[in-house]
Amino acid sequence: MPEVPPANPPAPAQPATGLWCPVCARSVSDPLVCGDCSAVICRVCGTPLESPDELAFG
Repeated sequence: MPEVPPANPPAPAQPATGLWCPVCARSVSDPLVCGDCSAVICRVCGTPLESPDELAFG
């Protein structure tokens, strides 16, 4: 009997898009997610990322 794939395979958890690294001063589209604490961190420097609504300009 052939294997039947599940109807809706679970999607991998994706962090919110539009994250900002305050150390690298750039937008991050490919962050890392810590397996222990689920922190979303910069792939380049390891700093926790911020969402644009948390940024304080001015």
